[in-house]
Amino acid sequence: MKINDQLVQEAGKYVTQLMADKLSDSIEFHKIDHTEYVVESAEFIGRNSGLTEDEINLVKLCSWFHDTGYAVDPDNHEEESIKIASEFLSSNGASKELIAQVKNSIMATAMPQQPKDLVSQVLCDADLMHLTEEDYFERIEKMRREWINISGEKIGRRNFHSMSLKFFNKHQYQTEFAKKELQPKKKKNSELIQKEIFMLEQQKEKKLLEKEQKKAKPKSYSRGVESMFRLTARNQINLSSIADNKSNILISVNAIIMSIAMTVLVTRFEEVPNIILPTLIFLFFCLVTIVFAILSTRPNISSGTFTKEDIELNKVNLLFFGNFYNMKLDDYEWAIGKLMKNDENLYATMIKDQYSLGKVLAKKYKLLRIAYNVFMIGIIISVLAFVLAFTNF
Repeated sequence: MKINDQLVQEAGKYVTQLMADKLSDSIEFHKIDHTEYVVESAEFIGRNSGLTEDEINLVKLCSWFHDTGYAVDPDNHEEESIKIASEFLSSNGASKELIAQVKNSIMATAMPQQPKDLVSQVLCDADLMHLTEEDYFERIEKMRREWINISGEKIGRRNFHSMSLKFFNKHQYQTEFAKKELQPKKKKNSELIQKEIFMLEQQKEKKLLEKEQKKAKPKSYSRGVESMFRLTARNQINLSSIADNKSNILISVNAIIMSIAMTVLVTRFEEVPNIILPTLIFLFFCLVTIVFAILSTRPNISSGTFTKEDIELNKVNLLFFGNFYNMKLDDYEWAIGKLMKNDENLYATMIKDQYSLGKVLAKKYKLLRIAYNVFMIGIIISVLAFVLAFTNF
């Protein structure tokens, strides 16, 4: 069957203009550049498979028309491609035998491919030669987008690659040349697809994990909350320092008074016996004042240990030294590390620390108030006692 080059060239011009005029923008893979690629691949495979020049022209002719049906009906593109090819060939005086051969070869490219002659086998292998190319992933991404545009169904890269991998495993090249030369390259791309699927699965798992962590993450606290904790702690420390200073003043003043009283007044008991009772009353109130002042400043130390169960249940305040000073460093580091990983527990611990400081401060000021009251009442009673003693004297 004689096929001249002129007919193949005219077919190329016709198909190029047809796709430019009628091909939808939704078709991203089966465009004219793919058709030109198949034409070149068909010639390459055909020459390496022993086709004659007429057979080379025939397979190139089939290649030009095999995807023209995408300009009419992508879902039935093989049938539409056959109609377009038949109309073109008939208008150019082609024989019925040639038209039948073109029909059979184009129909053989439908999946699953079932070529019945060498020309059809070459066309089928050329149509899928892109499976061996180094830029396979760029090409297949265009096909994925085209699939989405035509079907209206969203399909992610991972699922699309999984489908492609199944296709790779089922597909076999038809010509001996393709089996020998193209199959190893296709196998290499198959391995790359597996790696790509694995990487995309890892990314998906990572995103899901981040989403779960984000969902589980407690509501973040503003900087105002941190400032509140900082300011409250500073105020409580300042108040504690003031209370200690007041206690020291009471202790010092009463200790000095007691020393003077014992030095001056006690030595005069024999000379002025009436001052014995007022002096003892005075010394008694000074002593009680000192006791309460000391109690207000006396620290209370706990056992200095905690258990892992206490940490798990967030029952211990790790910010207070009295709760951990008897623990081993490793245990304390573990506990602090666990606390730092949970913002909710961390803020709960800070709240407990503030509450504990407030309770200690309240007790300190309560004892200090008693000490001042005792001192004040003691001074009044002592003065009255001395007045009465000297009056009777």
